[in-house]
Amino acid sequence: MRANRIWYTVFLTPAVLLFLLIFGYPVLNVFVTSFFEWKLTQPMRFIGFENYITMFSDREFGIAFKNTFIWVILQGTFHVALGVLVALILSSKPVGWKFIRTSYMIPIIISNAARGMLLLYVFNPQMGLINSFVKLLGFEDFNVNWYYDPTTSFWSVTSGWLFFAALITIIVMAEISTIPKSLYEAAKIDGATELQINLRVVLPQLRNVIGISVILAATSMLKEFELIFLTTNGGPNDSTLNLPLYLYKTAMMLNDYGYANAIGTLLIIFGFIIILATTRLFRFGQSDV
Repeated sequence: MRANRIWYTVFLTPAVLLFLLIFGYPVLNVFVTSFFEWKLTQPMRFIGFENYITMFSDREFGIAFKNTFIWVILQGTFHVALGVLVALILSSKPVGWKFIRTSYMIPIIISNAARGMLLLYVFNPQMGLINSFVKLLGFEDFNVNWYYDPTTSFWSVTSGWLFFAALITIIVMAEISTIPKSLYEAAKIDGATELQINLRVVLPQLRNVIGISVILAATSMLKEFELIFLTTNGGPNDSTLNLPLYLYKTAMMLNDYGYANAIGTLLIIFGFIIILATTRLFRFGQSDV
């Protein structure tokens, strides 16, 4: 037993050291420097909680936080629900399910940068697919500037993440395939309909994997950058600004690394809160029996 512990230590030590070097130290550095005024042209100066206090009166930060919070909620609820629904439908193997599954998965293999360029074309006010389609229906005067109209920009950007649900579908379908067939057979013998089987048999078995999907979907919005940067760059009038993009602008354009690291610290804390809340909500590791 003692020999096993020694070997565990030998094999785990490089991984732990690598983790601390690549992830642990940068996170600690971000947290520490968030208490400093740090600009490249000036020496670092300790200012305590001043960066965090500034956040409460910062209009752009307020907008970025609100948008990020809304996107986290939408991604963790609507997108996960859509992914689970598609997984349940495809798992029943309807006609053409293999073609639908393949077609539905294609968008998630496209990088965010490429997807952003495609969406710029789709929502283009002059030659975009959406406006052109509406005009074909007889609305010749229809000409919405989707990304640069404050009334439509937020939801236009939001639609760009709709196909993230395909990743949720893959994860949930894999979990559904592990459910014993005997449970389905027992439910059918008891006279359960297809809907009742999905609600009473399948969904309870998916509790943990749905919880993991919520964490993956919600936290993905805490690092979403490319799609917004390429389509709207946070505009118009900051209507699509989120915390990662605001962090980038604060550091790279305003040269205020201390304040940017304070925003980064908040993002890390936000991520931990999402993980802890989801873990409690879905009761990870607890049995339903």
